[in-house]
Amino acid sequence: MIKYIGSKRVLVPHIVRAVSAFPASGRVLDLFSGTSRVARGLKQTGRYVIANDHLAYASTLARCYVQADADRWLDEATGLIADLSLIDPTPGYFTKAFCDDARYFKPKNGARVDAIREEIARRKLPVELEAIALVSLMEAADRVDSTTGVQMAYLKQWAARASNELALRVPAILPGPGEALHLDAVEAASRVEADIAYIDPPYNQHSYMGNYHVWESLVRWDKPETYGIANKRVQCKEYKSDFNSKRRIHQGLREVFEAVRCKHLLVSFNNEGHVDREEMIALLSERGHVGVVAVDFKRYVGAQIGIHNPSGEKVGRVSHLRNKEYFFVVSDRRDTVDSVVAAIESSIEIAALASRPSKRKRKGHESERRVE
Repeated sequence: MIKYIGSKRVLVPHIVRAVSAFPASGRVLDLFSGTSRVARGLKQTGRYVIANDHLAYASTLARCYVQADADRWLDEATGLIADLSLIDPTPGYFTKAFCDDARYFKPKNGARVDAIREEIARRKLPVELEAIALVSLMEAADRVDSTTGVQMAYLKQWAARASNELALRVPAILPGPGEALHLDAVEAASRVEADIAYIDPPYNQHSYMGNYHVWESLVRWDKPETYGIANKRVQCKEYKSDFNSKRRIHQGLREVFEAVRCKHLLVSFNNEGHVDREEMIALLSERGHVGVVAVDFKRYVGAQIGIHNPSGEKVGRVSHLRNKEYFFVVSDRRDTVDSVVAAIESSIEIAALASRPSKRKRKGHESERRVE
């Protein structure tokens, strides 16, 4: 899958373990699905997953990894991607915007993206098959980009991987049904009924539209006007989300929590977010009992590299290299909350024991069993 700030890749086993600990978990809503890592992980366990995101590239990832049934689409997708791999490169909008005017990709790879994307559009494919092809192209481009993992900027010196040849692969789609939505979070929350809602909203001022504008333009293929050194789509100037605003995020979260039609909630939130742990507990307490587990993990690579000025000189200093991800467990029953908190703690402990030398002291998680 694509590189992604806020990705829950290392946390997926804990999330699956938490969902499994609820008394009913056959139908799960992932309200802010992003790369669909979590949604795919839950689908892999046999659950029916509804993955929602309001950004086009994210909902396309969900159609590929959640909605598409491998039993129905894998053979056709394999043949399609083999055909697309043979297309001759032809430079166009993508090459000019993201290789010439900006330096996210080498022009040789940009020209391949242009040609393949035009062919996908020309074929007018069924939605699931189109999503699989677009994800294959997105992930191929991600493997040859020259960024730290976000598209707010590109590296001053070319990343070594940028010189590799763009190569399509068939995405690892799963058998079984699922559903992908492309809706505002409140609309999706009010429309979908499920046993559990997994809620992982944006948590600070950084917009996912701005962070991944190249993928948004690649999927939409609307060839928008761009601006600035990063060559962002102009829509990024106008795009506003309550979750990126310190002033509006509390109301945005409250509207989501009030709208969601699920008995149990599992909420993921970062300690660098605009809402702190106590504030989140207060918001969620209106839905029932609340328990908290915190998981310690590395910050994304860009934060570890630090901040550089336009000349490539490092400025300032990195304040910290590790974050906490909070899991808030919400249910109308206190014993359910306690069971799920215990399951997450157990999962973290097992992972910690498997990944470190036996004599090193345990660290990296804490829990709060308090209910509100």
